[in-house]
Amino acid sequence: MTSTRLDHCAVGVSDWDVANAFWRDVVGAELVELARGISAYRFGEQLVTVHGPGSNPEPPHAVSPGASHVAFVWPGSIVQAVEHLTRRAVAIEQGPVARRAVGRGEGQSVYFRDPDGSLLEFVSYEGRVST
Repeated sequence: MTSTRLDHCAVGVSDWDVANAFWRDVVGAELVELARGISAYRFGEQLVTVHGPGSNPEPPHAVSPGASHVAFVWPGSIVQAVEHLTRRAVAIEQGPVARRAVGRGEGQSVYFRDPDGSLLEFVSYEGRVST
């Protein structure tokens, strides 16, 4: 059997403008319009579909705002991730913390929330900081 890999996940939002600005400016998403009033945030080959006001997801299993956890690989050090969030006045909920069981093995994570309360995570595989 071949190994599976993540194709996409979904988050729910309550305000398109606020969510789109946050996901574009803080998380680094490319905004993509899909059918049925659904938008998506693209990160290279990965896609986060977005369920929000006026969207009609198919199948009809909408994700509630604030009910998701999505982790992203940060392209630099965890210190740079913290600085990035701080410059954008995004509150850090936890971290940096050492993580052993993340996608590529050991890494450092910092946790924060999107405007609807979904838990987001930047994981860095560069260097280490003491925790």
